[in-house]
Amino acid sequence: MLYIGVDLGTSAVKLLLMDGEGRIQKIVSREYPICFPQPGWSEQNPEDWFRETMAGLKELLSDCDKSQVAGISFGGQMHGLVILDAKDQVIRPALLWNDGRTYEECDYLNNVIGKEKLSEYTANISFTGFTAPKILWVKNKEPENFARIRKIMLPKDYIAYRLSGVHCTDVSDASGMLIFDVKNRCWSRQMLDICGIREEQLARIYESYEAVGTVLPEIAAKLEIPETTKVVAGAGDNAAAAVGTGTVGDGMCNISLGTSGTIFISSEKFGVDRHNALHAFAHADGHYHLMGCMLSAASCNKWWMDGIIGTKDYAGEQEAIGKLGENHVYFLPYLMGERSPHNNPNARGTFIGMTMDTTRADMTQAVLEGVAFALRDSFEVAKSLGIRIERTKICGGGAKSPLWKKIIANVMNIKVDVIESEEGPALGGAMLAAVACGEYESVEAAAEKLVKVVDTVEPTPEIAAKYEERYQQFKEIYPACKPLFEIIK
Repeated sequence: MLYIGVDLGTSAVKLLLMDGEGRIQKIVSREYPICFPQPGWSEQNPEDWFRETMAGLKELLSDCDKSQVAGISFGGQMHGLVILDAKDQVIRPALLWNDGRTYEECDYLNNVIGKEKLSEYTANISFTGFTAPKILWVKNKEPENFARIRKIMLPKDYIAYRLSGVHCTDVSDASGMLIFDVKNRCWSRQMLDICGIREEQLARIYESYEAVGTVLPEIAAKLEIPETTKVVAGAGDNAAAAVGTGTVGDGMCNISLGTSGTIFISSEKFGVDRHNALHAFAHADGHYHLMGCMLSAASCNKWWMDGIIGTKDYAGEQEAIGKLGENHVYFLPYLMGERSPHNNPNARGTFIGMTMDTTRADMTQAVLEGVAFALRDSFEVAKSLGIRIERTKICGGGAKSPLWKKIIANVMNIKVDVIESEEGPALGGAMLAAVACGEYESVEAAAEKLVKVVDTVEPTPEIAAKYEERYQQFKEIYPACKPLFEIIK
């Protein structure tokens, strides 16, 4: 049988076709526009998502046996607000995850309602990207649109609705809305009251690997696939990517070195750190996960290489780096502020420790090490909850650097596994579809069968010991600089 994974990204939808043995048959990508109506605002038209998804599906299936298509599932950009009226028509463009207009609503939630109550109700605190402050923004700034709302949906779930006719969401994506009780995997009645909405305005909640229905007859006819093709709930992009990298089960970890950086830790037990430094979300495997998100990771290296020293020879610059664990230069990688674990939009990138003998290679090394140290900050929060991690998967553009992987292995003092196929949320979506259709008995079984480790980078005890000393120094720099960040704007 054949399974489709749909990754609804911010700039494009990526579609992947996989057979039951995990072999990728075809990948298609279709772009759509993004709109910035005012500085800090970010919107998209959900109809663009659906149009390009349908066009992508037709292209994806153009040269396969369409009768073998058994299921479609999703990964997708999280937190976006899609609102529908009584006729299920989109009321206004979707407010995206990177839309920053809700600072007043976030201040209200965190400081008037209070972070302790938010954490009690949802296991998380408010960020401008989350969905609840977006709902409050519409309520406060566009009351005529708020009054028309009959359904509140997330981006990928709108596509699932258009394919199946079912208003649905999954536990992992719902976790990022700030109206979901993560521990009990249900909507938070307290947050519904705070936002002024009713439960019937929200979608029905499913586990990520559950079928919500089958494709509508008209969809089946357009795509020439069976009407029995299941539409499966899917997951938010990070949880879907974790499925695709095999980061499921207890104590599994994945580090992503993309434009932003994440450390994703799966756990069978629910847990929240006392400062809400990490996001505590439901996972696509039926359990939970913690996630630390830093806003600048591989983008720090790109900024340094392209913008500052003016070169595209990333590998050549790294060849000049000498001994690891002995660099006296430090770099705080907060070029766009920081989310985890500091939650400080005023934090800034900072070099410290330069002397007259500091070299270009020292500065380049400090950038790579600064990202690794910042990831370890989130790693330490997870360890404080009693989570023991001995190895991690790694993915993203930065993971193509052998040196960076070696630095991370030694800074974290854990083994770093490199996987064979890195197709992100689209592969995770296809795997979830396969589980829902009975190809595999569980998400963990699918990951065990389909995800293959092809290389492992192990820490060197002497280097790891040196980095331990360096990290203890690094973690003192942000608290010392924090008062300055409040006045340097």
